[in-house]
Amino acid sequence: MRARESGHVLVGSSRNVHASLNRVRFELRMGSHKDRVLQAEWKRGGEAALSFEILEMVKERDDPDFDYAAELRGLEQIHRQLQGLAA
Repeated sequence: MRARESGHVLVGSSRNVHASLNRVRFELRMGSHKDRVLQAEWKRGGEAALSFEILEMVKERDDPDFDYAAELRGLEQIHRQLQGLAA
């Protein structure tokens, strides 16, 4: 998620990305999102003040031992580094 005006970025990961995005939008509408900068941007400009982007999706695997959580953590770390964010 990126604040259009300030450029502030929040990178996250989830096994259910659409549910996660719905939760974030709900928290922002309710004024209870943990990221105060994004919450302030939302308060000033509503949903149009933010862009919601899915950066990468992990494909389902046939391997029952595939560690989705580890894969998501790794991808999140890569994208945080690409955005210049702290680990």
